[in-house]
Amino acid sequence: MNKKLRTINFLAICATMLCSPQLLADPEIEAAAHAFAEQSVSGWLANPVIVNAIKVQNRQHASLSQKDIDALDKQWRAETSGSPGSLVETITSNQLSDFLRDIKDGEAGLVTEIFVMDDKGLNVGQSDVTSDYWQGDEAKWKRTYTAEPNAMFVDEVEMDESTQRFQTQINIAITDPETGKNIGAVTVGVDAENLLMQ
Repeated sequence: MNKKLRTINFLAICATMLCSPQLLADPEIEAAAHAFAEQSVSGWLANPVIVNAIKVQNRQHASLSQKDIDALDKQWRAETSGSPGSLVETITSNQLSDFLRDIKDGEAGLVTEIFVMDDKGLNVGQSDVTSDYWQGDEAKWKRTYTAEPNAMFVDEVEMDESTQRFQTQINIAITDPETGKNIGAVTVGVDAENLLMQ
């Protein structure tokens, strides 16, 4: 499909969404998301920086209870609503977060955010600060990490209030190349219109 037809199709999707703030992933957007994941995201996920960071955090968090996770999530939310504190600072200043910011910056506006989660759904690294620390109760983690190796889930297209752009999230299980088992997951936010122009 040429760019003009893709733009017309995207505008039709947007018109539908004016009546409904959310729309299940349009087949064309989902196909474009899968193509982008195969062509670009899979290469990022092969980088040892991602796998090694998840493995380290999985070991560190092995004994966390749900009560501990809830306390960490509460701490994160408090820090993000006020002055950044030690938990947010630790995650946003680590090597993985630097790596993810570099990827986002290199995608010329297509990628809006990237964050990596461990085997409990806790953030390991991120390009931008997320509103919560624990993603383990959300579909982005449940439908990837707990599914088959390299499982992928394309979320709904939504209007992002801060950018006033339509966006979707590509969520993929991260698999340890040594064991073939899932060790975490990644969420890649993408601008839906730019995605269709790829």
